[in-house]
Amino acid sequence: MSDWLIYRGAGAPHDGIEHLPPPPPWRDFDGGPLVAPPAALDPSSERRLGVQHREASHHRPGETERELVNAALYLRRPLLVTGAPGSGKSTLAHSVAYELGLGRVLGWPVVSRSTLRDGLYDYDAIGRLQDLQIARAAPAAAAAADGAAAPGPDPADEPGGGIGRYIRLGPLGTALLPAARPRVLLVDELDKSDIDLPNDLLNVLEEGEFRIPELERLAGSAPEVEVLSDDGTRVTVRDGRVRCRAFPFIVLTSNGERDFPAPLLRRCIHLHIPVPDKERLAAMVRAHFGEGAAERYEAVIDRFLDREPGDVRAVDQLFNAIHLTQRAGWTDEDEEETRRRLTAELMRPLDRTR
Repeated sequence: MSDWLIYRGAGAPHDGIEHLPPPPPWRDFDGGPLVAPPAALDPSSERRLGVQHREASHHRPGETERELVNAALYLRRPLLVTGAPGSGKSTLAHSVAYELGLGRVLGWPVVSRSTLRDGLYDYDAIGRLQDLQIARAAPAAAAAADGAAAPGPDPADEPGGGIGRYIRLGPLGTALLPAARPRVLLVDELDKSDIDLPNDLLNVLEEGEFRIPELERLAGSAPEVEVLSDDGTRVTVRDGRVRCRAFPFIVLTSNGERDFPAPLLRRCIHLHIPVPDKERLAAMVRAHFGEGAAERYEAVIDRFLDREPGDVRAVDQLFNAIHLTQRAGWTDEDEEETRRRLTAELMRPLDRTR
């Protein structure tokens, strides 16, 4: 295996990220203050990789995938991953986070109503106004009630008027926090977004930073404000600006439902994942169902691969069919017919309605 590979796709954690060379001068960022490392992988990654059974080593990406993932790591560029539904696009982000020890994967599932602001941060202005009104009404209520407890502190007395309580960074905003190691961000199904979102992402992906106007206006009186991150931890934002130190490893997935603007494509490394062949499907089945599963359910795998040109099937359909076969315990001849019939239904091409 080439020595230059930081991500090896071997399914075993290692310290390769410590040997990642410095970024190109045009992708070198200097954000601060540094935030604490993220939590370890969450159950979502474990479910995708099968690592709860220590079998993630079976799920190995191909040579092209490994090389382009490493190109994105070296160049500090987002990775645009295209391919059919269920081809393993999203799993790639979890695989990189697991192998390189980069912590919990930040997930941003994109829908038609998603905006750049959704990914960066949320400001609960109404909640802040209500809390201020309640806090200021408390002294009068306490004076009217004999023996009432002393009122709590007024949020307005905190730095920035307590505004940090009402700002929460989104997954993209959290990924851009200044960290010693890159965070992994999965922007899932970008092709389902409004037409403006890919263009809106350009500046943030290029500059590795964004501004929070609500905090910028208070920078003179409150240069540092603590806000909540997508991880649920408190982090410090200085002068209303979030700027990364290590550019995050960003995976943008697309099922090919639309084309993206050339400026976005220029800023990304493009990886297309083909429909999995039998060898790769067998590795995926072993990762989720254990040693010997691929051989035991070879007929189901062959049925999954037996399709008309242009038919669309997702790997999840194969997993569902195998799991049902495994748990139902069909053995006699009548049950075998049930297995064949349900397997065919579960693996019906997604582009067919009947």
